[in-house]
Amino acid sequence: MKFIIGVDLEGLACVVGAPGKTLTDSPDYEFAKRQAVREVNAAASALFDEGARQVIVWDNHGSSLNLACEELEERCDIAVGVGNGQRWPGLDSSFAGVLFIGYHPMDNTVDGVLAHTFSSISYQYIKVNGVEVGEMAVDGAIAGALGVPLIFAASDDKGIAEVKQFMPWVEIVVTKQGLARNMAISKHPLRVVEEINQGVRTALGRLGEMQPFRFAEPTIVEIRYKRLEDTERAARSHEGWQRLDPYTVEKEFSKIQEWL
Repeated sequence: MKFIIGVDLEGLACVVGAPGKTLTDSPDYEFAKRQAVREVNAAASALFDEGARQVIVWDNHGSSLNLACEELEERCDIAVGVGNGQRWPGLDSSFAGVLFIGYHPMDNTVDGVLAHTFSSISYQYIKVNGVEVGEMAVDGAIAGALGVPLIFAASDDKGIAEVKQFMPWVEIVVTKQGLARNMAISKHPLRVVEEINQGVRTALGRLGEMQPFRFAEPTIVEIRYKRLEDTERAARSHEGWQRLDPYTVEKEFSKIQEWL
């Protein structure tokens, strides 16, 4: 069996950032990088202990390169860097599943810790086929288009409610309860590590219940920007995007992979 662990940072235990800053610019960033390694290693160890022959760790926070690679479980392979716009680098239909560690709620989520959709400064929302989505639905659908299911997710309580809306079969761990964008009641970070390890083992025992998630095709993507100049650039510089109003553009794709 082969798996890929997608890693973001905002949904990790005890990570809340600071008002007016991205997580990368906040005092929380150094802790988040360390906690990400702990949570990833808990998931990876469970996968290998239960028979995985390959586990790829994909750091997708910002421009990647957030994790101390030498501290990751040494049996892992590591997808590093950015460049070709591909989500889930290395993924194909031979993989048994993908996992989310540290993912966060979409923008416009009340009390979602560090909630945003791909860019906290660029997008007000992204809709697919008329439904507002975040990174979890999009990444789940990109894997699902290859026939690969999301089997496990760890996030704050708002992020878990979001992923369950689209993929109710997923095994989950709630890392913290969001009280505001930059405030939460978090489980102790080491307790979360233990829960992730056990949760992944449980997910593997339920593999037969996991289903690939897909968006209906053709797929209509609607993006509402936070700044007018970004909308202008998208409408005038990127072929096929139709401007719906001063802040919003839309485009139809035959499949979601054509967008990302």
